[in-house]
Amino acid sequence: MPELPEVEVTRRGIAPVLVGKRVAFVTVRVAALRYPLPTHLDRTLGGRHLESVSRRGKYLLLDFGNGHLLIHLGMSGSLRLVPATLPADKHDHFDLVFGIGGSKLALRLRDPRRFGAILWLAQDPWAHPLLAVLGIEPLAQEFTAAWLKNEYAGLAAAIKPTLMDSHRVVGIGNIYASESLYRAGIDPRTAAGRISLKRLERLVPAIQATLTAAIDAGGSSLRDFIHSDGSSGYFQQQYFVYGRSGEPCRICGRPIRELRQGQRASFFCARCQR
Repeated sequence: MPELPEVEVTRRGIAPVLVGKRVAFVTVRVAALRYPLPTHLDRTLGGRHLESVSRRGKYLLLDFGNGHLLIHLGMSGSLRLVPATLPADKHDHFDLVFGIGGSKLALRLRDPRRFGAILWLAQDPWAHPLLAVLGIEPLAQEFTAAWLKNEYAGLAAAIKPTLMDSHRVVGIGNIYASESLYRAGIDPRTAAGRISLKRLERLVPAIQATLTAAIDAGGSSLRDFIHSDGSSGYFQQQYFVYGRSGEPCRICGRPIRELRQGQRASFFCARCQR
C-alpha cells in the first residue's frame, strides 16, 4: 500500500505541473472504486483551475476553489501524468484532463485492486468523516516525544501496531513502522505505554528521519506503486529490516526475525532492538 512517503512523492510530482492549469474534461471509466465515483465531475470541474495540491496522511486534496477532489491510492493505486491521447489500460479508471498549451495532459489513476477512492468535497474538507478522525502528522513540529508519551500513556498494546493507528499518528504504515523502530532500537512487541520518554526521544526523530529518507528516495516501489512520471522509487534498497527475514542485520549480523502483529508482518533484529 502506498504510505505517507509515496503519497508525498506523488504530490510533489503533480503539483508543479498542474497547479494553475485549467481542467478540460474528466473521464470516469468505472462506477466505483472503494466508494461510488462522483458522476458530476465533468460539469463540476470543467473550466476550473487547480489552485493547490495538499496531503493529509495518505490522502491527496486537489483544491479547485469550488471544492476539493479527495484522492486515496488504496492498496495498489498510482497517479501518473500522461498524454491525454494515450490509450487507457485495463486498470486505468479515471482521468483528470488539463489543457496545457496546444496539448492536453491527463492525471490518470491506475488502481488494479480498486481499493482507492475519489470523492468530491464541496464543503470544508477537514470536517469530512475520512479526514476529521485522523491523528497528528509525524513530520509536523507538534509531533514530539512529550506528545507521544502523553498519547500512549497507559496503553498495553504493542508499539508497532499502535504506531500504525492513523487515529493517533497518520501515515506510518507497515514498512515505515518497522524501519523506524529498528532505527530507534525498540522491540516492536514492547507495550506502547511502557516506553520511557528517553526512548521516545529516539523514536520520534527516527520516524521523521525514516520518512524523510523515503521521500528523498522517491518512496518504496513495491508491487504497483510508481511516480507520476512513471519512474520507480528506490527506498526499498535501504531497508534495514522490512522484508529481510532470515537475512543478516546490517549492524550486528544476527538474522532478521519476522512475526505477526495484528495480521501484519513485523521485522526486527532481536539484538539491536531490545
